[in-house]
Amino acid sequence: MTVLILTCEEDITADMVVLHLNESGVPVLRLDPADLTDSVALSGEFAHGVFRGHLSAGGRLVSIGGLRSVWVRRPGAAAARAAAPSAWLTEEAGQALYGMLRGCGARWMNHPDAARRARHKPWQLRLAQECALPVPATLITTFPRAAREFAERHPDLVVKPVSGAHPQDPPRAVPTSRVPPETDFAAVAFGPTLLQRRVPKRADVRLTVVGDRLLAARKATAAGADPDEVDVRFAASCEPWRPAEVAPRVAEAVLEYMRQARLAYGAFDFAEDGDGTWWFLECNQSGQFGFVEVDTGQPIARTIAEWLARPGPEEPAPVPGGEMTAG
Repeated sequence: MTVLILTCEEDITADMVVLHLNESGVPVLRLDPADLTDSVALSGEFAHGVFRGHLSAGGRLVSIGGLRSVWVRRPGAAAARAAAPSAWLTEEAGQALYGMLRGCGARWMNHPDAARRARHKPWQLRLAQECALPVPATLITTFPRAAREFAERHPDLVVKPVSGAHPQDPPRAVPTSRVPPETDFAAVAFGPTLLQRRVPKRADVRLTVVGDRLLAARKATAAGADPDEVDVRFAASCEPWRPAEVAPRVAEAVLEYMRQARLAYGAFDFAEDGDGTWWFLECNQSGQFGFVEVDTGQPIARTIAEWLARPGPEEPAPVPGGEMTAG
C-alpha cells in the first residue's frame, strides 16, 4: 500500500521523510494539488455500489483504495498552476481530490477537517486551557477601550497576528512584537488584534508530537539578549536547540490536546519562564521540524515516516523480522 504526500515541490522537510520511506521500501506518491489538470490527474468511478479511484503524478498511477496513509504537509491550492487557473477551477479540483480521499479509509496526518479547525488560534487557546496547559493572559479585540484596560492589568504585552501569515505572495511571517508602554490602541478598531502578556522567558520550547511520541527541544535565551526580541524566529542568537525532557503533567496535557483536536501531528511552541513553567503559545498542525532535527539529532523525520508506514486498515501487519517496522 502507498503513502500519499500532499505538499509543494520545494518542501525540503518532506524530502527528509521521503528518504526514510524509500529506505524502508514503502511506496510513496508525492504530489502538489496545485498541479492538478497539468502534471497531476485524477479519476473516480462510483458504480454498482463500488468506488474505484486513481491518482496519477510523476509517471505513476496509484489506486486511491490502495493508500495506507495521507500526509497533508504543505499543499498548494488545487489547480493553482493549471493552464487557465480560476477560483472556480480551484474549488472544483479541491472538491474532487479531497472528496475522493476522504472516503478512502487511509489514516491522515492530519485530516483536512481537523487541520482546518486546528489553525484557529482562539480555538487553540481555549483547548489548551481545557487541557490544563498554562496560557498567558490573552485578549483578542477590536475595542480600543478593552485593549487599554487589558494593558492596565498587564503592562508588559506582546502583539501578534491572529491568523499567522501576512496575505502577500509569497506569504511572509509576521513577528511577535512588544507593545510600547505609550500605545493608545486606537488602531485595533480597524482589525482584530491579539494582545498577550509577555512571558519573561529563559528558553523557547518546541515540542513535536507524532502520534503518541513526544520530541521536545529547548533553545535557551542568550545572556544579555535584547528583551524586545521576543520572537525566537527572528531573534539574533547563537544558542542551539537541545533535546529536552517533558514533564509528565505537560505530556499528559499535550496528548489530551492532540486527542481532542484529532491531530496525528502537532508542533507546540512554549515559553519557559524563570520557574521552569512551560506557557502554551500555539500548536501548528503543519509546523516545520527540520531545524530542530538538524540541531538536536532527534529522529523526527524517521518517526513521521514510521507513523505513515504503519499498515493501512485492510493491510496485514508485517511479519516479525521484515524490513518495515511500525512506530
